[in-house]
Amino acid sequence: MNLILLTQNSTPIIGQVAWLLGNIMNGIFYVIDLIGIPNIGLAIIIFTIVVNLLMTPLNIKQQKFSKLSAKMSPEIQAIEAKYKGRNDQDSLMAKNQEVRMIYAKYGVSASGSCVQLLIQMPILFALYRVIYSMPAYVTKIGNTFRVLADKIISVDGAGFLQDSGIDSITSVVSMYGQSMTKGDLSNGVIDVLNRLSSADLATVAGHYDLTNLTYEGHLILSNDTTRGLIDTFNNFLGLNMGDSPSTLIRTAWAAGAWGIVIGAVLIPVLSAVTQWINVKLMPQQPVNGNEKASSMASSMKTMNMIMPLISAWFCFSLPSGLGLYWVAGSVVRSIQQVVINKHIDKMDFDKVIAKNSEKSAKKIEKMKQTQERMNAYASMKTKSIQSKASINSGVSERDKEAASQNASSNYSSAPAKAGSMREKANMVRDYNEKNNSR
Repeated sequence: MNLILLTQNSTPIIGQVAWLLGNIMNGIFYVIDLIGIPNIGLAIIIFTIVVNLLMTPLNIKQQKFSKLSAKMSPEIQAIEAKYKGRNDQDSLMAKNQEVRMIYAKYGVSASGSCVQLLIQMPILFALYRVIYSMPAYVTKIGNTFRVLADKIISVDGAGFLQDSGIDSITSVVSMYGQSMTKGDLSNGVIDVLNRLSSADLATVAGHYDLTNLTYEGHLILSNDTTRGLIDTFNNFLGLNMGDSPSTLIRTAWAAGAWGIVIGAVLIPVLSAVTQWINVKLMPQQPVNGNEKASSMASSMKTMNMIMPLISAWFCFSLPSGLGLYWVAGSVVRSIQQVVINKHIDKMDFDKVIAKNSEKSAKKIEKMKQTQERMNAYASMKTKSIQSKASINSGVSERDKEAASQNASSNYSSAPAKAGSMREKANMVRDYNEKNNSR
């Protein structure tokens, strides 16, 4: 079955990146399914490792930018101090020119860090969409859910979009019903089923008689004797990746399954701890007494403390698969950060700066030479135009003046038409000449 119409993310840029990452996830799941481990949790971990490895060049570039920024910070601050309180246009232009020269000297761009973040942001959002909507990107998972969706539609038709009569999923149907009316109904039902907890899915299965449905000869939903495909996909170390930790804790507590309770608690806790470690490993920018930099550093420090706690809260209420992705991502980035830090520490930044300075000087010299050639070409073009105009005329300035006087004389001596303005002008001229001669 073709899942290209399943409700994948359609946001510009993010949607395209999500499609690409979704193909990577689909390939990973296909491989682990071939070796007999069709598990969403394992796929998420491998997927996280692969994507972070692909982003390694960006991370290294960002770390180099941070190191070079730290080294050039004193020179930038010296320029800021030099022009402090001077707000006239000439001073501002001179200040900006000196700052640009510093950036050129160190071979970095003032917007370099922002550009890298702009590149990474769509990737991060797309990663979230792929993990959150696995049936839309992983063919086998989507096809398995489609069997359930088709049966629901055949039994209830469009009634599933309204109140199915099952109180526990009414709010879910109401929340996602709007997306289900856009395009393929089957895709919309899959979206809803993918967001149901195990208990709610079991309730829906009982209402629509889904318990005996199979896909490729395998039972889709678990019964008392056989584990279904969906539970096989979602089960990772005893935890259902489709359920939130809060749901897992509630159901496991009631059943006395303390191992599941501990595992469910660990997901948000590990998410917060690993993110905090990841932040600590990131290189910190020196403030060097700069008030503005000090204020920014203080705000960043507060944010770095709050974000892990926010992450833990979200992990508690969102599907465990997302929490596993955050934990795996933080662990991979922490290991990656240690390796990058060692690589960066071994670099001779004095040589890097000298090389960048040489490149900058050559670039400036090349720009000057280009400008000089353009000016010379413009001057030659002007002279050429003037020369061509003189050649085309074939007459000197003296000849032009003589020709003009001759034409005037001929014009004056030619007979004038009776009653014309010229005849009257000639009469006035003759009168003046007679009076002057007396």
